[in-house]
Amino acid sequence: MAAHLADGGYRLTVMDAASGAVDAFVAGHPAAEAAAGPEAFAGVQALILMLPNSAIVEEVLEGDIEGDGVADALPPGCLVIDMSSSEPLRTRALAARLHARGLSMLDAPVSGGVRGAKAGTLSALVGGPQDELARATPLLRAMARTIVPVGDIGSGHAAKALNNLVSAATISITVEALALGESFGISPETMTHVLNSSSGRSNTSENKVSQFMTNGSFDSGFSLRLMSKDVDIAVDLARALSRPAEIADGVARQWRRIAGTAPPQADHTEMYTLLTEAGSTR
Repeated sequence: MAAHLADGGYRLTVMDAASGAVDAFVAGHPAAEAAAGPEAFAGVQALILMLPNSAIVEEVLEGDIEGDGVADALPPGCLVIDMSSSEPLRTRALAARLHARGLSMLDAPVSGGVRGAKAGTLSALVGGPQDELARATPLLRAMARTIVPVGDIGSGHAAKALNNLVSAATISITVEALALGESFGISPETMTHVLNSSSGRSNTSENKVSQFMTNGSFDSGFSLRLMSKDVDIAVDLARALSRPAEIADGVARQWRRIAGTAPPQADHTEMYTLLTEAGSTR
């Protein structure tokens, strides 16, 4: 994603927990420089975050109890764009705190996976004021093919969590159907063809089963634990809104259970084998 920004002519100041990734990126992009610390962001017009969760977003921006977060160094009027999969209610609270500092914020999580990030074909789900979205659109266009305004601040993160809830539920039921079919003597390949030729087809059956599951590659680029986290965000949102989530609760329990026993690096498409190995999916 940063490479697409650099290719679009933007000057970048970059920071990552993996210093090797920063060094390699800067070596390949003359218009980019590595940030030695928060003060390196003192002159930026926009700060884009792509981080694992809300807690890390808040730590990066606000630091610990003594401060020392990046937000302390940002100039007034700087636009903070959180493209992480964060918790929508925490995003709203964070936006209010940033506003008190004279900073603006959008949440713009993306869908499309690693392949979409490399190809620049992501979908960005944007929450926040329309004037700030207009300001951010050129940046987002460099990384995403589709920009979907979804509502007030936090709405992008809510939409992303809900999308991944549907995706996770579809993976769960597809894997279970494939396993049941195989037990009855229908090969996974044949059952996948049935799904894709019938009303059971989905993004999972069309774009994940043969591409990442039945061939054993399990290399979609999105981890099982991150998918489980996103499902939990969706379920927590349902509770906060006092909305029923009967199916979502079951999906969350299943993904949480499997994520708790799977290797940390497990790809989310490994549910194909991990559910089978776990035996009962109740």
